[in-house]
Amino acid sequence: MKQKNYIAGLYFRLSQEDERQGESVSIDNQRTILRKYAEEHGFEIHGEYIDDGISGTTFDRPEVQRLLDDAKTGVINTIIVKDLSRFGRNYIEVGQYVDYVFPAFGIRFIAIQDNVDTANRDSGAMEMMPIMNVFNEWHAANTSKKIRAVKRSNAREGIYTAKKASYGYKMGTDKKRAPVIDEETAPIVKRIFEMYASGISPRKIAETLNLEGVPSPATYAYEKFGQKAKPDAVGLWSAITIREMLDKSIYIGHMPQLRWTSLSYKNHKRFRKNEEEWSVVYNTHEPIISQELWDKVHQRRKSVAQGRKTKVGYTHPLSGFLFCADCGNKMKLCTSRNRNGKRFLHFDCGYHVRYGKAYCFSHYIAASILDEIVLEDIREMARRVTLDEKAIREEFIRHNAELADNAVKSVKKELQAKRKRTEEISRLIQVAYEDRVKGKMPEDICLSFIQKYSDEQKKLETEIVELEAKLTETANTMQSADDFIRSIKKYFDAPELTREMCYELIDRIVVGSAPKTEGEDRVIDIIYKVDIASVLRYKFKK
Repeated sequence: MKQKNYIAGLYFRLSQEDERQGESVSIDNQRTILRKYAEEHGFEIHGEYIDDGISGTTFDRPEVQRLLDDAKTGVINTIIVKDLSRFGRNYIEVGQYVDYVFPAFGIRFIAIQDNVDTANRDSGAMEMMPIMNVFNEWHAANTSKKIRAVKRSNAREGIYTAKKASYGYKMGTDKKRAPVIDEETAPIVKRIFEMYASGISPRKIAETLNLEGVPSPATYAYEKFGQKAKPDAVGLWSAITIREMLDKSIYIGHMPQLRWTSLSYKNHKRFRKNEEEWSVVYNTHEPIISQELWDKVHQRRKSVAQGRKTKVGYTHPLSGFLFCADCGNKMKLCTSRNRNGKRFLHFDCGYHVRYGKAYCFSHYIAASILDEIVLEDIREMARRVTLDEKAIREEFIRHNAELADNAVKSVKKELQAKRKRTEEISRLIQVAYEDRVKGKMPEDICLSFIQKYSDEQKKLETEIVELEAKLTETANTMQSADDFIRSIKKYFDAPELTREMCYELIDRIVVGSAPKTEGEDRVIDIIYKVDIASVLRYKFKK
């Protein structure tokens, strides 16, 4: 009988955790063991397959996939590994390959140190293989648990665990690796925040930086520190990069960590956790931007107005802030011509522009008139504050206190009702169970009741958590009188209406319909974020 010619693929794997164990599991050590074994047994070595720094809990590894492809297509007919854990730590997948896939393709599998060789399926080692696979997976689960615990502990202590510092910072050298300001890039970070606060869009910011030849974070990291970018990176600023930077509280001196997680030690797909689940340590390092600038940026990010551009790239200061008083939809910026053929801007109900009189009627108003009304009102508010700051502060505190008190009372009332219903459901579930035990209720009806009550209880518990968060938010978001006064006083002599001004002060503006008869009033409601006068009405003649 002709002896089979064995063509072997040697597979090596090293995870980040394995690296801590030293030379015994190193790639070089694995290579020495595997090559010696292959030579002693007369195997022809086709090639080596190396996954370095990748966990064995997943088979989504580039080199193990190449190894399996070569085995299935007949390039190799033998796979040699140091031990079963090198091939994988998922006992189900390892068992499927060894017991089903490899025999189907005529592949011989050898795990040297575990004495596993599928050419001899009657050996004691083959009988013990399922137990060894389970142990390997247990080891992976236990290791994952320990690593997560260490990460949580480090995050709580404010130890910076990122592999590289955020753009604008360099990695610190103290024991907590606290970020240190990078004098070369920190001014760019500050400029980005200032540009956005002034009303410039992320796309326009990115375009400006690219035209000026400012290296993107990925390009800078590669040129300065030799850090390789992602394979699909183009080396330019993008709107996505800008938006991500604007959300990083690391720039105001705080350290948010544990923002991402994976489903389990087996499934490494990462997803972003809810913000309340992050670990945040405050004031851990020198900030690049002020709290005032951060607040201004995030006021804009929460604003109803995103600011659409005209065809020539112009964004009006009030774009996105205006709403139709009759249908509630946003007003649209349009271009008109006067009798002399000169172009000018006006606003009208967006749905009237799109769908005509069948949906809503015209709310035409010249943009210049609206600019004048809003700017003059802001100036007037600034004058009032400047002339009688004490009275304004007292009025503001009283008004905000009333709003906060009413909001808190409403939420507390709703919370009380839901908690009471939750307690009632617990009692009903207990009664249903007792009736079933006593034989007063059939089992199927009992189970139906319990399922129905349990579903309602889970829904209520979720709603209670949301209301508790809302209660905290209501208590924490009432703007102080001093913040309001500082904001408005800046615009005492404002020469023109700017988008930055609108983002800082205005929540929305509701535009009433145009007067139908001469002398009829037109109402425009300016609703400010700072709620000193919830609605200011302006009247002017057509």
